[in-house]
Amino acid sequence: MEQNDMTTRGSLADIRVIDASRVLGGPYAGQVLADHGADVIKIEPPAGDETRGWGPPFLDGTASYFLGLNRNKRGMALDMSQPAGQELLLRLLANADVFIENFKTGTLERWGLTRDELERRFPRLIHCRISGFGSDGPMGGLPGYDAAIQASCGIMSVNGELGGDPLRVGLPVVDMVTGLNAAIGILMALNERASSGKGQFIETALYDCGVSLLHPHLPNYYLSGKVAKPSGNAHPNICPYDTFATKTDPIFLAVGNNRQFEILCRMVGRPELPRNPLFADNAERSINRDALKVELEQALANHECETLADGLIKAGVPCGAVRTIDQVIADEHTHHREMIVEIDNYRGTGSPIKLSRTPASYTRKPPQFAEHTREILEEIAAEPEAYGAVLPGLEEPALKTRRA
Repeated sequence: MEQNDMTTRGSLADIRVIDASRVLGGPYAGQVLADHGADVIKIEPPAGDETRGWGPPFLDGTASYFLGLNRNKRGMALDMSQPAGQELLLRLLANADVFIENFKTGTLERWGLTRDELERRFPRLIHCRISGFGSDGPMGGLPGYDAAIQASCGIMSVNGELGGDPLRVGLPVVDMVTGLNAAIGILMALNERASSGKGQFIETALYDCGVSLLHPHLPNYYLSGKVAKPSGNAHPNICPYDTFATKTDPIFLAVGNNRQFEILCRMVGRPELPRNPLFADNAERSINRDALKVELEQALANHECETLADGLIKAGVPCGAVRTIDQVIADEHTHHREMIVEIDNYRGTGSPIKLSRTPASYTRKPPQFAEHTREILEEIAAEPEAYGAVLPGLEEPALKTRRA
């Protein structure tokens, strides 16, 4: 999608967000809001958001990791550890609806910007904090990164090959869902503020979000007392719901009911399988999953993956050929769904949230370091020269690249 394809103001066009977060969860939440029209100002510390250096690959000296999480934002750099920097932050918050941050617990408090103080100064402000374990409890205030949280909240224990060692999910799923939950919480608070006139504090912890992802393993444990273990691609409750070999490439079959199972068996040349008592319903298929997999893979060995997947899904059987990222990007459907965004030399992933009247729009590439500092200060009538000591990159904003 080219940047001029969308001209809508967006559903959040009147919302201003100060995004002082770094790394992934907070920046992703800010980008979700920015894609839908919010004016998001990203504030970076003097060293920059460390993800600017999380590469290669790089574009104009900025790592792809940063580029994937910060489009549609204006950027400034501010040394908030200094009193003058804190003063500027307060001036920015005076005109803001939302404040997103993931400072280490106690940092804002050392600056005198406690939760109570921010609420007193800005009673309509929605303050969203993202943290590893929350600010209270036995692990309150401790640091957390995605993979470590995957380990500590149990996700790794249920991921991996059958009988194998625990395995990290191959993408930052905890960080991403934390960002989504933060955005959801912000929207809830904005909606509530419309009637109460009051802001509120939101805390979104990676640990909580990781635990929330343990479906269906936690419900299963509540009822059975059995501790889930890695099971490969198979589903613990549904069968056939697994990867299967074909004549060419693997296919994932996601059969959720008897009708779909009957269609599958008919299309692969085994129409008698649903009449076998071992496979008569989902419960029996789950109990006898190993025997069923043998039967199905014998039949699937006669079929090419892409042709079979196309026929099955058109017949109403959920399935998918196991594809690589480059194949996904080349797929006509990916482009039709506007999941590829292009702004000049920037290429990114589109918003999956499709609104009919106020769709997402893409107008700004991710900002260079301190790119919009002067513009932002002008809006709050602050003289840049008066705060020069706390405004890194003011003279040469684009030079902060590849920071480790």
